[in-house]
Amino acid sequence: MSEPVLRTEGLIKRFGGLTAVDNLSINLAGGRVHAIIGPNGAGKTTFFNLVSGMLSPSGGRVFFRGRDITGYRPHEISRLGIKRTLQVKSVFPELSVADNLWITRQAGRRFLHPFRRAASDLETKSHVERILEQIGLSALAGRPAGTLSYGDVAMLEIGMAVISEPSLLLLDEPTCGMSPAETNRAVEKIRDLARTIDIVIIEHDMDVVFGIADDITVLAQGAILASGRPAEIAEDERVREAYLGRPEDEDFVEEAAHA
Repeated sequence: MSEPVLRTEGLIKRFGGLTAVDNLSINLAGGRVHAIIGPNGAGKTTFFNLVSGMLSPSGGRVFFRGRDITGYRPHEISRLGIKRTLQVKSVFPELSVADNLWITRQAGRRFLHPFRRAASDLETKSHVERILEQIGLSALAGRPAGTLSYGDVAMLEIGMAVISEPSLLLLDEPTCGMSPAETNRAVEKIRDLARTIDIVIIEHDMDVVFGIADDITVLAQGAILASGRPAEIAEDERVREAYLGRPEDEDFVEEAAHA
């Protein structure tokens, strides 16, 4: 059996007396889209923060492709091939769409020799054009990022994450705030990216989750409530009970009934 792309052992994160992630042990297989869902406050984003090095765990270990990365800083984890998006968008609004991608690609690259710098520029130009096509923003390449629709900004943020060619992409509610048309386009593009990149996605839109995920893990109060294929999750009474009674999560029950 191949090594999981991402594995945690007894992962814990406490904030004072609050336990946000509680003894979380998870194995995420490569070559699949894995969704993490759960009610608000379930520990989903905290889990991403622990994996990406933005928070240090109170206990437990994190492994990336068999390597113990517990305690690594964010830039160290990024260099290993893990990239993430944030709920709060972080594009450069005054720069063009293409320049946002260009700067992200070139960040950290320093070449003293002019020929090496020229080669890097040519390589970056090629990557920018490819990513623009992948995220569906080629026609908006020259537009200032600050003039884009919310959905286009979200796609640009995904492009900025993948232009450095990660092997694992963490998407934190990528379709939040999108129109139905924008959501459908985003799902299509994420599916395309998943052909070459392992993806873990936090998402509240159950249409997106059941339409894109190969595997789903449900968190509740920082612990795993259930984990399995979408059809298995849809039939799990514990999961349905976790969402029942929350008006904002009624779409789970409706969507699960058709999974």
